[in-house]
Amino acid sequence: MLIAFSVAPSGTGRADGSVHDAVAAAVRVVRESGLPHRTTSMFTEIEGEWDEVFAVVKAATEAVLPYGSRVSLVLKADIRPGYTGEIDAKVDRLEKALGDDLDD
Repeated sequence: MLIAFSVAPSGTGRADGSVHDAVAAAVRVVRESGLPHRTTSMFTEIEGEWDEVFAVVKAATEAVLPYGSRVSLVLKADIRPGYTGEIDAKVDRLEKALGDDLDD
């Protein structure tokens, strides 16, 4: 399964509203998990089995808790039993399709 998630604190008390320190704490948990992952400006994607992926999301969320008075978690999942390596394969298929469009 693939999970795309975003976790951030609110009520940080920071004048600039920045949450980068908290997000860094969450991303550190993801990187230390050993699961395939990718972080972009808005989401972090993780690939693995249900229990291991959700354990990482829970730990990442807990890592953000100390940074504010509450935490917001946005999560999207792609559950496709029997498939692995989809964190890259889905993008590869898209790029191939886009390349095929250029050949027309």
